[in-house]
Amino acid sequence: MKLSFAPRTRAVRPRWLLEELGVPYELVRLDLDRGQNTAPESLAMHPLGDVPALVDGDVTLLDALSICLHLADRYPEKHLAPPVGSAERGPYYGWMAFAELQLDPAVLAFHGRTQPDADDAKHRARLTAVLDVIDRGLGGREFLVGGAFTAADILMASILHLAHTLRLLDGHPRLFEYVRLHTQRPAVRRAVAG
Repeated sequence: MKLSFAPRTRAVRPRWLLEELGVPYELVRLDLDRGQNTAPESLAMHPLGDVPALVDGDVTLLDALSICLHLADRYPEKHLAPPVGSAERGPYYGWMAFAELQLDPAVLAFHGRTQPDADDAKHRARLTAVLDVIDRGLGGREFLVGGAFTAADILMASILHLAHTLRLLDGHPRLFEYVRLHTQRPAVRRAVAG
């Protein structure tokens, strides 16, 4: 198994999951500033030169969501996804998709900005609405689904960590606590290391 990786990108999410799983994998580190992602060997993994990409035997996946879904299912004995057919499986899928398709774009609307723009009020309203959904969904619990840590928590906590870094979690102290709790896991430290 081989994962293309660059620090401070969406590739941290599947790397965090791999570290939680404790399975062997090869990390292909890419320096995006030096254009290593456009080298022929990188383009062989991801034809757009993006990260992450996972090559697992005959399976190649090109985004964090599909990689995390695949890995959690590939190792059911690690219990990072609710069992197929369980009552928690639907909400698990829902939170995985919500993190990537709703929260990620709402947070990225603020990434790299140095001052408000004409759409700032619209972006803030959307982000607040998305954060409120997560806050209500957690309801003070430590985990999104059932009573255990899953891949959904990896996706959600990693994106909320970026929101916290951008100072976007004001007014959502429970989400800050959720991020703090999960980003203290040893696997996170290994995932963000170089």
